[in-house]
Amino acid sequence: MKILFTYTALVLVGVGTILSGCHKQKSQKTGIPYNDKKYGYSKFRQTHPSPGPGLVAIEGGTFVLGGSADQDINFEYNNVRKRVTIPAFYMDETEVSNQDWLDYLHWISATFPQDHELYYNALPDTLVWRRPLSYNEPYVNNYLRHPAFQDYPVVGVTWDQAQDYCVWRTDRMNEFILEGQGKILNPRDPKKGAQASAANAQKTPFNTDMYLNNQYRGAGIDGKKMTADLNGKPVAGQKRAVRPVTVEDGILKPAYRLPTEAEWEYAAMALAGNTQFENITDGKIYPWNGLGVRSAKKSTRGLILANFKRGEGDNGGVGGYLNDKAFITAPVRSYVPNDFGLYNMAGNVNEWVGDTYRQMTFEDVDDFNPFRGNEFVDKRLADPATGKYAKDKYGRPIKDPAKSAKKMSYADLIASQQTGTAAAAGAPAGTAPATPATAGTKDPLAGKAYNADARGYLDTVNNSLYGTTTLVNNHSKVYKGGSWNDMAYWLNPATRRFMNEDDASAEVGFRCAMDLVGAPEIHPAGKPHFSVKKAK
Repeated sequence: MKILFTYTALVLVGVGTILSGCHKQKSQKTGIPYNDKKYGYSKFRQTHPSPGPGLVAIEGGTFVLGGSADQDINFEYNNVRKRVTIPAFYMDETEVSNQDWLDYLHWISATFPQDHELYYNALPDTLVWRRPLSYNEPYVNNYLRHPAFQDYPVVGVTWDQAQDYCVWRTDRMNEFILEGQGKILNPRDPKKGAQASAANAQKTPFNTDMYLNNQYRGAGIDGKKMTADLNGKPVAGQKRAVRPVTVEDGILKPAYRLPTEAEWEYAAMALAGNTQFENITDGKIYPWNGLGVRSAKKSTRGLILANFKRGEGDNGGVGGYLNDKAFITAPVRSYVPNDFGLYNMAGNVNEWVGDTYRQMTFEDVDDFNPFRGNEFVDKRLADPATGKYAKDKYGRPIKDPAKSAKKMSYADLIASQQTGTAAAAGAPAGTAPATPATAGTKDPLAGKAYNADARGYLDTVNNSLYGTTTLVNNHSKVYKGGSWNDMAYWLNPATRRFMNEDDASAEVGFRCAMDLVGAPEIHPAGKPHFSVKKAK
C-alpha cells in the first residue's frame, strides 16, 4: 500500500482557507486586526506544507529501534532494542541518482566556470569500482556519466559530499519557488535576464539563509511580484513598499538533509502498512512482509524482492532467468516500494544517514527523535549592529561553533561576535575561527566552557586511541540498508555499519530527508477527531 495525501484532506484544507478569508482576522489577545496597514501586524494563512520535489510524507509514531534484528552475526551488540518516537518527516522516494548528481555538477561548472577546485571536490570517486583482482574498468569510465546508467544510484560519494549536495539542493529548490512566483528574477530567463545582467547584481548565487536575512535583494534580483510590506515605505521608482519572503509567509521549504538513523530505520520498516487502530498486526524483518526474500504474488511469484548478493559468486542468478535482474546496482525505481512508497530501502546501495557511529548509541540517545551527531553552530555576523551575516566566496553564511547552550544577553552576543570577528581577521576566507571563551563567563568557578560538539556526548571514546584499539571516532558515520554486493542479513533495517565521513564506496549512496512542520497527522480522513471551536 503506497500512502498518499488524500483528496478529502485537500478539500478540508481548501474549505478552511475559504472560511478563514470571509472575515478580517484579529488578535485573540489584543483585538488588533491583522493585515491592516493602519496597524502593521501580519498574520499568514496557516498551511500544511506540501513536500519538496522527490519527497514522500512519512507519518511518524512510536516503534522499537533495533526491534527487527533477529540475530547479531558479528556479535557487535550495537543495536540494543529501545522504544522511541519519530516525528513526521519527508523522505526521498528514491536514492539520489547519477542524473541528479550530474545536475549538481552542471550547476557548479556553469556558475563557477573558473573554480576547478570546487568542481573537482564535488566529483564522486569513480575509482571505488576498482579491485586488484577484478575487471571493473567499464564502471570506472562509464557508470557516472553514460546515459545507460543515468537512473542508477550515484555511488563513490562521501558523507561530506552528500551534506554539500543537500545544501545545494535546498537553495535550488527555494530559488526555483521564488522565481516561479515572481519574487526574484531568473537571470537565465530571456525575458527577464537582461534586467538582471544589466544590473550585474547577482554576483553570488542564491542562498536561502542569506535571502531570509535580507541580504539577497536589490536591482537585478527583486521580482515584480514581491510581497507587500505593511510597515515599509516605497523606495524611489516603486509605487508600493515591498519586502522579501520570510519564514512566516510559508512559501519557502525547510532544508534537505540526510535522514537520522532512527528516521531511516522507521521509514524502511513502514509498519504503518501493518497497523490498524494503533495495533501492529504483523512485524517485519525486511521492508516487505514475510520472512523470505521472494515475491509470493501470483504474477511475480519467486522473483527476488531486492537487489542483493544471494550467495558467494552469485550476484544476479543464472543467465536466461536472472533472479534480481542486476549484477551491480539497479535503477532507483526497481522492485516494489514499501508501504510508505519508498523504493530500495533494502538492497541496491547502502545509504548514508546523518548519525555519528557509537556502539552504544541505542542505549544513550533520547527516546524522542533520537540522533547522535549534533554540531551546534551560529552564523557569524559581519556587522553585529545590523545583524548582517558574514559570507564566503560562494555566497553562503560562515558558521562557527555555537558559544552557548541558551540565549545570550544582547551585550554578550555582540561581545562574542566581535571576539569571533577579531579572531578570524587573519584567517583564510571561509574558515571558522577558534571558538572564543563563552561570552559572559568571568568567574573561573562558573563551570566548564560550553562544548557545541555533541557527537561524542556521554561517550568515553578516546580519540587518541583511534587506529590503535578502535576505528571509531567523531568522523565515523553510519550507513544502512544493504547493497548489491551484500548478503541478505544486511537488508534488515536494524543492521548498522560505519565508515569515515571522507571515505566512499561503490556500495554506498544516499537519499535526502526534510523536516515536516505543522500537524503530524498525514492522513486525517476517516479517523475520529475532537471538534475544534473556531476563535472569535
